[in-house]
Amino acid sequence: MDEQLRTKFILNIVFLLAVALLIYWGQHNLNNFEIRILNLAAIFAILGVSLNLVLGFTGMFSLGHAGFMCVGAYTTAILTMSPGSKAIIYFMEPIHPVLANIQWPLLPAILLGGITAAVFGFVIGFPALRLRDDYLAIATLGFSEIIRIIVTNTITITNGALGLKNIPSIKSLWIYWLAAILTILVIKRILNSSWGYAFRAIRDNEIAAEAMGINIFKHKLLSFTIGAFFAGLAGALMAHLITSVDPTMFRFLFTFQILLIVVLGGMGSISGSVVAALIVTIGMEVLRIVEQPMDLFGVVEIPGLPGMRMVIFSILLLLVILFYRQGLMGTREFNWDWLLNKLDRLKDRMRGEAA
Repeated sequence: MDEQLRTKFILNIVFLLAVALLIYWGQHNLNNFEIRILNLAAIFAILGVSLNLVLGFTGMFSLGHAGFMCVGAYTTAILTMSPGSKAIIYFMEPIHPVLANIQWPLLPAILLGGITAAVFGFVIGFPALRLRDDYLAIATLGFSEIIRIIVTNTITITNGALGLKNIPSIKSLWIYWLAAILTILVIKRILNSSWGYAFRAIRDNEIAAEAMGINIFKHKLLSFTIGAFFAGLAGALMAHLITSVDPTMFRFLFTFQILLIVVLGGMGSISGSVVAALIVTIGMEVLRIVEQPMDLFGVVEIPGLPGMRMVIFSILLLLVILFYRQGLMGTREFNWDWLLNKLDRLKDRMRGEAA
């Protein structure tokens, strides 16, 4: 057993080194557009894993992730913009004097974006999590829209519908993928703790979980708040990737994309969410071709149809729900057990042949 644990530890170190080498190669060999797409994939991986914690592992049908992203994005944007940029951008109404001269370093501002989103998650979850199933989905979607409307109308804080620009840019693959890896490790650690076992018990059977002494509401609220924190963190990173934010970015469509990642990857699989995030992000860019005019062999000319990408992904989601409900990974995770078992069988076979 000790030897197997040691082998897994070595394999984990090798895997992390391989990922670090890939990031290093990508940072120095890919163009700006390709780096941007991979950074966006890292953000979607954070969103997918955090929503999977709420939906796949705790069984709460929440549609509020776009609202928490909005909170995280605006928090970090306001804190990191320079006073000069604020003076130029807030021309309809001046920014609140308390915020006018604040300029934080990037890391504390991004973390505070996640913490602020977690506070909103706690406040929203306290009344909403007393509901279940479709009612919870409608309530969280409503709260998400309320957040967006508040952002639109608090002009002296968020600049209203005009949004914010000149947000400090972060382009490094290291920052986004380090955040994604840390998110995966933290949520994996949570799921392997007593909290994680309680989340799964609530998902499988609330009545049985309560009979075992699990505080249902407390654990639901904990899961919801943790998910909101990482959604806010992803929103903060999104703001620094795009360098501008406005309320229209965080409509329900954004939550739909995250939900697609969770369902496609498998509800209850962290590995599946990461794989699906890469597929959806890269696929969305590849499918831009269907929104442009196409000439097929000089015979048929197809006009460009804006929004066709989302139609294709909607059809994909329907197909997954209808014919492959478990998604790509189901509830399985990538681990070394399969490889080690294969190696053990190979060793046993070689010993048998040698004997």
